[in-house]
Amino acid sequence: MYKPHCHKTLLRLFSILVLSTFFSVSLVEAQPPKKPTSGEIYHMMERLGFLGSVLYVAAHPDDENTRMISYLANDKKAVTTYLSLTRGDGGQNLIGPEISELLGVIRTQELLMARSIDNGKQMFTRANDFGYSKNAEETIKIWDTEKVKADVIWAIRRMRPDVVINRFDHRTSGETHGHHTASAQLSYELFDKAADKKNHPEHLKFVSTWQPKRLFFNTSWWFYGSEDKFKKADKSKLMSMDVGVYFPLLGKSNTEIAAESRSRHKCQGFGSTGTRGMQMEYLELLKGDLPPSKSDVFEGINTTWTRVDGGEDVKKLVEKVIAQYDFKNPSASLPLLVQTYSSIQKTKDTFWKELKTNDIKEIIAACAGMYLEAKSNVHKATKGETITIDIEAINRLPVEASLLSIKGHGIVADTAINLKMITNEPFKWSIQTQIPANTKYTAPYWLVNKGTLGLYNVEDQAIIGNPESKRDLKVTFLMNLSGVNIEFTKDLVYKFNSPEYGETFRPLEIVPAFSVKVKEPVYIFASNQPKDIKVSVFAWTKDMKGTLSVPVPTGWKVSPQSVDFSIANKGEHKDFTFSITPPDITQEVFITPKVTAGDETFTSEIKDINYDHIPFQTVVVTSETKLSRIGIEVRGQRIAYLMGAGDEIPISLRQIGYSVDEIKSDEISLEMLIKYDALIVGVRAYNTDEKLKFKQKDIFEYVKQGGNVIIQYNTANGLVTKELAPYPMTLSRNRVTVEEAEMRILQPNHSIMNYPNKITSKDFEGWVQERGLYFPGEWDSKFTPVFSCNDPGEIPQDGSVLVAQHGDGHYIYTGLSFFRQLPAGVSGAFRLFANMISIGQDAQP
Repeated sequence: MYKPHCHKTLLRLFSILVLSTFFSVSLVEAQPPKKPTSGEIYHMMERLGFLGSVLYVAAHPDDENTRMISYLANDKKAVTTYLSLTRGDGGQNLIGPEISELLGVIRTQELLMARSIDNGKQMFTRANDFGYSKNAEETIKIWDTEKVKADVIWAIRRMRPDVVINRFDHRTSGETHGHHTASAQLSYELFDKAADKKNHPEHLKFVSTWQPKRLFFNTSWWFYGSEDKFKKADKSKLMSMDVGVYFPLLGKSNTEIAAESRSRHKCQGFGSTGTRGMQMEYLELLKGDLPPSKSDVFEGINTTWTRVDGGEDVKKLVEKVIAQYDFKNPSASLPLLVQTYSSIQKTKDTFWKELKTNDIKEIIAACAGMYLEAKSNVHKATKGETITIDIEAINRLPVEASLLSIKGHGIVADTAINLKMITNEPFKWSIQTQIPANTKYTAPYWLVNKGTLGLYNVEDQAIIGNPESKRDLKVTFLMNLSGVNIEFTKDLVYKFNSPEYGETFRPLEIVPAFSVKVKEPVYIFASNQPKDIKVSVFAWTKDMKGTLSVPVPTGWKVSPQSVDFSIANKGEHKDFTFSITPPDITQEVFITPKVTAGDETFTSEIKDINYDHIPFQTVVVTSETKLSRIGIEVRGQRIAYLMGAGDEIPISLRQIGYSVDEIKSDEISLEMLIKYDALIVGVRAYNTDEKLKFKQKDIFEYVKQGGNVIIQYNTANGLVTKELAPYPMTLSRNRVTVEEAEMRILQPNHSIMNYPNKITSKDFEGWVQERGLYFPGEWDSKFTPVFSCNDPGEIPQDGSVLVAQHGDGHYIYTGLSFFRQLPAGVSGAFRLFANMISIGQDAQP
C-alpha cells in the first residue's frame, strides 16, 4: 500500500539534465547502423504502402507477445507500437547487480533491441514498476492515476492506432499481477476518451484527437488455465490468425523472428527457441465492430495512401516502385523512390507524412548503398571541451548523388561541400569543434527529476512516452539524389575497434568535468569505532584541480576535512581515504562526497552499464552512500557464498565483519564446505545453476555434520532439482508485497529471534519494496516456521523463514527479500541475517 514516505523512494536516482525531441519511438543511434539486404529492402517498400497502425498494450518489458507484434509489423506491414506502461524497475536481474532504476534502464534497452528485431516501435508511460501488486486497484492507487491515464491517451493520440490490443484481461483483477490487469483496464477505459478534446487539451499543441476503430484482448490458453481447457473452449466469437507465416525473402518464419526478439529480455531469463509451422493467435473483440472474416484486424479499414489528403499519387508511385523493384539492382529504383519522396512531402497528414518520410529515406539510402557517419574521437566529453568529428559519406551503388553540405546541431560543424559523389569512393573529412557551455548532460530523461513510488517525474509533454533520450549533438547531410535535395540526420556517436568485437559503437556522452564514487553503497558500523571509506575522483577533462570533501551530519566525524588534488589526464582517477567515526546512538544517514573546483561543485557519480546485448549505457546520478550505526553482534567467521542472480549480499556481509569466499557450484564438496561456518546460497541459484542438482548430497551431509546452510528464494518453476531441502518442501507463488506488513513472531524463544541479537518488531521497520516472495507453501513437520505475515486482507503466510535441524546442523530456507534489504542498508535485516548465520554457534534456545 502507498505510503507518502515509503522507503522505496530512497532508492530513486537524482538530478541531471537532458533534452529530448518530440515524436521518437525508435532507437537512438548508439549501435551499428542497419545494413538491409535486397530482400529486406523489398519488405521496407511493402511497409511504405501500408498506412495502418496498431497499439499493443501491457505493463512491463517482456509482457508483450512478440509473435503478434512481429506478425503485424512484418506480415501485415502495420506500424506496430508496444506501449509498456512501466520500464520494469521492480523486477529481478539474472545477469548482473543492477536493480531498481538501473534495472529499468537495462530493460528499456532490451525492449528497444527486441523492437529492432521484430520491426515494432516502443513507447512508455510515466508509471513506475514499484514491485509486485496483488490487484489492479492497489496498482492504480499507487500510480498517479490521472497522469498515467493522460499518458495512455497521449500514446493513442501520438500513434493513432486503428486497432488497440490488450495483452491482459481487464476483468480479472486479483487473478494476476495488478500491473497487468491495470494496463488492460486503463486501455479499455480510455479507448474512447482520446477522441474527446476536453480530455487533456494540453496534448493538442502537439497532436490531434483520435478514435481507434477496434479494441481486442489477445487471449490464449494461459487465461483459461490449461491448453486442454482452451482447446475445448468455444472460440466462435474470437478472431484467429496463423502467425507462423514464413518470409522467404528473410529466410525465417515469423515465430523465429519473434523468438529472437523475446530472447533480448536476457536480464529476466526469457531466452526463447524459435519454432516453425502453424501458430494460431486469438483476439476477443472488446469494443468496435468484429471483422466479418474474423482473421484480419484491419478488415474494412482503409490502410492505403488514399486515407490521407494528397495520397492518391503516392499510392500509385509506391505500387510502381514495388512492381519494378530489381532484387539484383536496388539502385535502379532510386529515381522513382525520389519522386515518391517528393510526392509524400505534398501530403497534408503530418502523422503519416513524418512516419513515411523517415521510412522512405531509409529505403533511398539502402538502395543507393549509402553510408553516412559522424563520429567523435571520445566517448565522454565535457562542456567546453574540443573534440574531433570524423565525417564519412559514400554511396556504393551507381546513382546520381551529390553531397551539398554538412550542418551541425548543438555543435558548430556547418560546411558547404558541393561534391559529386563517385560510386564506391568515400568522402572523409575531419573537423574540430567545441562542446558549447549550454549543452545538457546526457541521461535517461525519466531519471532527471526525483519521482515518487509510482510515477516518474517528467513534465515536458513533448518527450513523455519516448523510449529513451534523444541526443542534442547531431550532423545533417544534405544530399542531392536524382535532382532532389534530401536531408539525412545522424547522431554524433563514438566508434572504436574492439579486439574482441571489432567495430563497436557507443553514444557520445556529455558528462560533468568531475565525478565521484564511494567504494561501497553502504557502510555498517557495529560499534563506535571509526571506519575508512575510499572515495574515487574521476576527471573527464585534462589538467584538473580541485578539493574533495565528505560532509557528514551532526554527531558523525570525518578526517581529514578535505583533500586538495590534481589530475593530469582525462579519464584518470585518484583514490582518497577518509576516516568516519559514528555516534554512540543507532542512526542511519546518507553522505554525498563533493568536489569543489573554482566556483563549481560536483557531486555526481557516473554509472556505466555494459552488456553485450544492449548498447552501452551511461547514467549520471548523485553520489550517495548510506552510513548505518547499528547495534549488531555476529558469530562465526568464514562464509562460503554461492552467488545467485543479481546478488550483492557478499559485499554487505563483509561490512559486518564476515570473511566471505564467493564460490562456484562445481567447487562444492564436503571436504571444502566443512571449513566454513555457513554456506549461503544466493537468490534463484536453484533456478539458474544446473550443477547444483549434483551437489545436494554434499550440501545435506555438510548440514548433518554440523554445518549451517541458508537458501534464499527461488521460483517454483524451473528448479534444477526437486530435492531442494533435506526434508519435503514445496515452493509456492505466495508473497507479501507490502513492505510495512506486520511480521508476527511465531517462535519468540527460537535462537534466530535471540542470538546473538534480540529481534523485535523494530527490526522490520524501514524495509524496501516488499517483505518477500515465493514462500514455501507446504513443508515437512521437521521445519519450524519462525514468522507469519500477509498483505492486507489476505490469509497469513508462515513460510517466510523455515528452520530445520538436520543431524548436528541447520538448514534454513527464506523467501524474505534480503537481496534488496542488505544492499539498501536496512539495519534490522542485517541483525536478522546475522542471527541466521549464527544459528548453532552456542545459541541458547
